[in-house]
Amino acid sequence: MRIQIDAQLDYNFPQPADVLLALKARPLDDQIIVSDSLDISGNADLGFLADADASDTRCWMAAAGPVSIRYTATVDVTRGPVELAGKHVPPRAQLPADVISYLMPSHYCCGADVEAFARNQLSDVQGGDQVLKMADWIFNNFEYVPGASDADTTAEDTFHARKGVCRDYAHVLITFARAVGIPARMVSAYAPNIQPPDFHAVVEVWLDDGWHLVDPTRLARPDNMVRIITGRDAIDISFMTVFGIGQLNAQNVSAIVLDDAESEQAA
Repeated sequence: MRIQIDAQLDYNFPQPADVLLALKARPLDDQIIVSDSLDISGNADLGFLADADASDTRCWMAAAGPVSIRYTATVDVTRGPVELAGKHVPPRAQLPADVISYLMPSHYCCGADVEAFARNQLSDVQGGDQVLKMADWIFNNFEYVPGASDADTTAEDTFHARKGVCRDYAHVLITFARAVGIPARMVSAYAPNIQPPDFHAVVEVWLDDGWHLVDPTRLARPDNMVRIITGRDAIDISFMTVFGIGQLNAQNVSAIVLDDAESEQAA
């Protein structure tokens, strides 16, 4: 499935600032970057991370004043449907070293009430079936309300408020999963048909020796979203981390599924 991405950001930096950008799609086995371009206009310079591996596509931007950023890409997503039912959780001692940290609470993904609820109310099934039950519970009990949360809202806050946006749904699911011993991490993604169009936050869980996508909002399909970056929670996956002051003027994010005929012709 071929996905066309176009993200445009217009910001003002009243003082010189260092900005960490996470906009570029990651080259992975199940998403092939056919072409992409990151263009900056204004008083800004780009530089890629020192010693980063090929899958870490973040970059630094030194910026001052008005800056416009545009990222375009064409990506072939080949992962197909994501099936969680029947998948198992490996014993903790058999987890790869780089997965272990995703068992631990993090800044946004913590809270005694959330963890206790997962262990006491959502543990009659195991593995992938348990993750599906958790995601279903969140979808059925939460209300998707833009503006209902802010940068300080934690999984515990969202659990009690029963409302939020994609980042909040993801934080709660991650906290649920970690509470019962399932490694879970947060993913930023480009996802077709998101309304209003924006960057999307979803979850990956480690089952049967691999990471698997799940979206508790049900706004996006795991088989056509394009992953940008992963991390413990929203702190790690922000599309823009400003060390200084940044003022948003305008932003537009588009992800479109190209039809089969166009994909075959372009291939």
